[in-house]
Amino acid sequence: MCTNGVNASQLKSTIEQIDEAVALTRRWTHRSFHLADDAAQKRTAEKLQQAQSLLDDVRALLSEAADIVESESDSNADVTVSLV
Repeated sequence: MCTNGVNASQLKSTIEQIDEAVALTRRWTHRSFHLADDAAQKRTAEKLQQAQSLLDDVRALLSEAADIVESESDSNADVTVSLV
């Protein structure tokens, strides 16, 4: 559905693709954390763990954004787009 000149379905799909990329980055960060932790590189492991937490926050925000796309599209259902 296209509302306000934005295809809501495409926007939601794009947000989901971004989330998948962040999920992959989070997995790599998690693996790197374990490598650093196992090698007794405590400061590096700590920073990687902090990065992991921030990536979790990003994923939560992306999930919220995907949900909002749907609700905003539904609330703007009375909008008409016309070719000029």
